[in-house]
Amino acid sequence: MILQTEQGQFDLSAGFDLSIPVRRGPNSVEAFYIPHAQMEPYCAGSFVGSVPQGGACNCENIRFNAHGNGTHTECVGHVSKEAHYLPDSLKEHFFIAQLISLEPAKQADGDALFLPEQFPDSLPEALIIRSLPNSKDKLYKKYSGTNPVYLHPDTATKFRLAGVKHLLIDQPSIDREEDGGALAAHKNYWNYPARPRMDATITELIFVPDEAKDGIYLLNLMTAVMETDAVPSKPMIYLSL
Repeated sequence: MILQTEQGQFDLSAGFDLSIPVRRGPNSVEAFYIPHAQMEPYCAGSFVGSVPQGGACNCENIRFNAHGNGTHTECVGHVSKEAHYLPDSLKEHFFIAQLISLEPAKQADGDALFLPEQFPDSLPEALIIRSLPNSKDKLYKKYSGTNPVYLHPDTATKFRLAGVKHLLIDQPSIDREEDGGALAAHKNYWNYPARPRMDATITELIFVPDEAKDGIYLLNLMTAVMETDAVPSKPMIYLSL
């Protein structure tokens, strides 16, 4: 199916799924020392929510943390004193997006991060960053304690000033793993607390397959509907013709 927009045509039959699912057990991506997700049958009296265990149907309790168990989309509520929830921030789900692949800049202290000068001044509403080198290991990687790639706070400011409202990256966080709680890149991007951008989102722990080439795409940012700052998400991108 071909979708015609003001920005061009997009092939809805040629999409790429950028999500890493919340998986059962330890064979999953992991960050910030957050335990892996747990799915267990709900039990109440004689009811057991497991057909294999004799129940009439499967009905599971799920315990997970969106920030460390898979692809997730977050709003300013991630860093604010005030309660803000992702469903209130994300009212639309289709955006024109640019996919950019870059090697992070290596620093003398061993850190690897993205600097403002690595990105063009003009950017669309949604920006997808694929860090190089790329590998399917990202689908199951244990990031805790590895000081993953992150953004310089000035890079986040550049994105905000360029009008980027939906930022997607294949790392656990746009901030340094251990930064003393500053979360400067998050706050610069959301312009918090000065004038918070309530309609801006950050999606972390994505995976962009090598088959998706750099360029312009139509992004469908699908998310779970949960009253919290970050929820599991499934970004899909579609080719521009």
